[in-house]
Amino acid sequence: MKKRIMLSILLVVAVMVGLVGCSDKLSSETNGEKVWIIATDTSFKPFEYTDDKGNFVGIDMDILDAISKDQGFEYRIDSIGFDAAIDACQEGEADGMIAGASITDEREANGWIFSDGYYDANQSMAVEKSSSIRSFDGLKGKAVAVKNGTMSAEYAESISEKYGFTVMYLEDSPAMYAAVEDGQVEACFDDTPIMAATIKDENLSLKIVDNTGNEPASYGFAIFDKKNQELIDMFNKGLADIKENGTYGEILKKYLGE
Repeated sequence: MKKRIMLSILLVVAVMVGLVGCSDKLSSETNGEKVWIIATDTSFKPFEYTDDKGNFVGIDMDILDAISKDQGFEYRIDSIGFDAAIDACQEGEADGMIAGASITDEREANGWIFSDGYYDANQSMAVEKSSSIRSFDGLKGKAVAVKNGTMSAEYAESISEKYGFTVMYLEDSPAMYAAVEDGQVEACFDDTPIMAATIKDENLSLKIVDNTGNEPASYGFAIFDKKNQELIDMFNKGLADIKENGTYGEILKKYLGE
């Protein structure tokens, strides 16, 4: 009798475990429809950031939302940071990422599969507002801050030996800007439109140094597994549609002005 009772208990537990497993598997579906998991950065204003009301907003967020509506797909945003977004995609925990990621040959060689470009941007250097530095020549023996894993980090690394400065790696842009304002480093490198918008909107004690920008490159939506090619195809089709119907221009105007 005891054996039968124990067997019944074990069967109930097994069924419950199975149901939990099924629930997890269905977490990426809504009414049978696939929900794509899209990873992104935590703060990369004006492309992704939290506004005064606590909403996660930005150019990337609005473009993705407009494209999803145009193409009729569901998605969920995971705001986990740039490096973590890459890791999540590579490990299969996210289907794609949108985080102001520049399209480069090196990234494509390392497994990134990009959409068509949706915004052109370059990188440049900023210093504390009262700094006397007017060019890269003033960085000799100094330290600069960059956000790890970004094009701005690669840009700084590429000229560090020539101009004799060291590079300090931080997790996000706010920490990088604070390091310059607090005097921990002499300068920082970041995408030019992001720095310009953040300095203006948050009244930071920073200034972008003229003639420090590199050649612009396009931002792209990215996947890391060919099985998600459908997502790239929908993104490209939707991007073309929202450019044609004016939605894309309105999004840029909303965040960047005329």
